[in-house]
Amino acid sequence: MAVTAAALRQAVGEGRRLVVKVGSSSLTSADGGHLDLAALSALVDVLAARRADGAQVVLVSSGAIAAGIGPLGLARRPTDLATQQAAASVGQGALVAAYQAAFSRHGLTVGQVLLTADDTTRRGHYTNARRTLERLLELGIVPIVNENDTVATQEIRFGDNDRLAALVADLVGADGLVLLTDVDALYDGPPSRAGARRVPLVATADDLEAVTIGGTGSAVGSGGMVTKVEAAGIAGAAGIPTLLTRLPDVAAALGGTDVGTVFAPAAATRASRKRWLAHATTARGRLVIDDGAVAAVTERRKSLLPAGIVEVEGAFAAGDPVDVCAPDGRVIARGLVTYASTELPRLLGRSTRDLARELGPGYEREVVHRDDLVVL
Repeated sequence: MAVTAAALRQAVGEGRRLVVKVGSSSLTSADGGHLDLAALSALVDVLAARRADGAQVVLVSSGAIAAGIGPLGLARRPTDLATQQAAASVGQGALVAAYQAAFSRHGLTVGQVLLTADDTTRRGHYTNARRTLERLLELGIVPIVNENDTVATQEIRFGDNDRLAALVADLVGADGLVLLTDVDALYDGPPSRAGARRVPLVATADDLEAVTIGGTGSAVGSGGMVTKVEAAGIAGAAGIPTLLTRLPDVAAALGGTDVGTVFAPAAATRASRKRWLAHATTARGRLVIDDGAVAAVTERRKSLLPAGIVEVEGAFAAGDPVDVCAPDGRVIARGLVTYASTELPRLLGRSTRDLARELGPGYEREVVHRDDLVVL
């Protein structure tokens, strides 16, 4: 049976566990120099009402860097990482304090959860983050999640909170993901262009083929419509519908009104471990493989053996995620490697039987086992 936009909107609006993401541009003043407390309070009022109806809410909130711009005397959002981290350090406290003040008017307490990409890249960190969020929800706390901008390095950043929100939605098994931005919906072209039409429903990836999606973020944010569509895809892979709208329309959207854009979840979803590998990990290196190995990995779903690898790139340890690439450089899969990058070069092109005979039985193993490998 074909999915309908109305049914999806109802599913998100009535979901018992929601992840809501709000962007910097929705929470800050026109000049981006300070928090817009009226907008923040309006959002909290809607989320508190959902809590009163029995739903659990996880809020993924941008705005820490933007909230630090004014106190630091900056004219605009900094572009260098060190100053971004300084702004986040100043602004994060102000952001959480504002949320606590707003939620306390409804008798609710918030809990700050700061994550880096490492917290979703490394399996132990990932499961610990999930336990923490689950316990906060059990205790009736509203988790306020943000990227830990004060310590994240360029190499381990999410880069935007849209992807983070989708990963958190998967992490907590949300019934719906709500992305709030400064544009009221996805359009088939730039919203400012005459004749641009709202896309009310994205049922499959095919619905996006005729859509021209802009990728630049606002003056105070780091995302854009591209990252929001990608986030909807990540959530959809976990079977979670996504609703995209602007902050002033969130109450109407959660009430089932035909506003914004709703994204249907995928018909078939990967197991959680495969989703984690595909979306939550950041590759530490690359393994370039030959055409025979490409066919074995992508078509026959086999493990990756040393014999099929022709080149090793990057520095990584055993257990790290790596990208698996075709001879032309295309990334075809990602997996957890069983060897460190320093060990692999002498093993390339050789059979596991020969390696076991020469180096010992411990070398008769896959470089990436098929259970730890996801084709992208």
